[in-house]
Amino acid sequence: MRFGINTLDDLDVRGKTVLCRVDINQPLDRAAGTLKDTTRIEACTPTLKELSAQGAKVVLLAHQGSDIEYQNFYTTAPHAQVLSHLLGKPVGFIDDVCGPAARAAIQALKPGELLLLDNVRFVAEEQTLFEMKLQLSPAAQAKTLLVQKLAPLADLYVCDAFAAAHRDQPSLCGFEQILPSAMGRLFEEEFCVISGLMEQPKRPCIFVLGGAKISDAFLMMRTVLKGGIADTVLTGGLVGEVLLWADGKDIGEEARSFIKKEGYESLVGTARELLAQYRDRILMPEDFAAVHGGKRVEYPLGKIPGDTLILDIGTKTGVCYQAQIRAAKTVFVNGPMGVFEDAPTEQGTRMVWDALGDTGAYTVIGGGDSITATKKYGKTKDINYICTGGGALIRFLTGEELPVVKALRYGSKLTQKQ
Repeated sequence: MRFGINTLDDLDVRGKTVLCRVDINQPLDRAAGTLKDTTRIEACTPTLKELSAQGAKVVLLAHQGSDIEYQNFYTTAPHAQVLSHLLGKPVGFIDDVCGPAARAAIQALKPGELLLLDNVRFVAEEQTLFEMKLQLSPAAQAKTLLVQKLAPLADLYVCDAFAAAHRDQPSLCGFEQILPSAMGRLFEEEFCVISGLMEQPKRPCIFVLGGAKISDAFLMMRTVLKGGIADTVLTGGLVGEVLLWADGKDIGEEARSFIKKEGYESLVGTARELLAQYRDRILMPEDFAAVHGGKRVEYPLGKIPGDTLILDIGTKTGVCYQAQIRAAKTVFVNGPMGVFEDAPTEQGTRMVWDALGDTGAYTVIGGGDSITATKKYGKTKDINYICTGGGALIRFLTGEELPVVKALRYGSKLTQKQ
């Protein structure tokens, strides 16, 4: 047991039916019906190999696609093919989640066999809108259709989906109310690594925060600065722009309009408070890049034309950030410095990742875009730890107790009563 949660070491799974929730949500090529990346699938294979090798009947629950836009949902059938290849044994698939066909397939499993159910988000109660509107209690989670249909067929529940640990949905938080539970190896590893980062980082400890989804980034920034975890925070993307706006700097009308359109203007006040308390520990961009006529054009802060949309940090800022990263002992990164997918605006992100590749610091990467950048720039082997979590990781670093962590602690107590 670690952090009050059972690990696989605390379970006897021989001959038991184990419901295992994984996060194998991956970018898709819809036209070909294939996956563009397999990082998260590869990460959960140690847990699945161990359960299967010990004679468990393994039932996999997973989602695929955005939890807000229904049209982005997709079957998990391609994932079963990838899992079969990675595990070196067949992983069954059924295009049902908790209906009669799924239940019959579960009951037919033999020890060591694995079965992947279809996308759990095809069930309405697994969607975020359902979660946000109803805000079910743990007891109510246990009474949802998914849990009521599948829990009676299982002996144990294992969650290996740290990347989804910030969600409060039945497949993640409902089974623990009924079934003895534990965290899988990936969940255990990520929980331990990030907890260590928060508790005893080697100094100097640098946080690099960027990207376009920034609401939780400001909560995280407050936590790591107030708690003395981060010695310095380097900012890029919309995080840096919002801070500069809060500091009264001119980032251009187009940038301000974009921030308003994305609904982040409310964060300007939060940014102003952070600067009032921690200005000496927050670094903001000194220059920026835009694209005109297909070519990269850089502007110093305060000299950005009103109709120019900022797409990257500039060279001066990149050099500064590289020096900070190379002098650090611990570096945590969440989010790129700009639109790194396009050649004219990838320089800032590339400069940061180049420094991550040759620094002597312990480096931790988190979030989907950060993982994509790590692969793009060939730095996977140079990074000490790559966390599959994005939203969950950020929420964890805000100091919030994640819903799945809370549920697993409850389910671990059920194990002790057996």
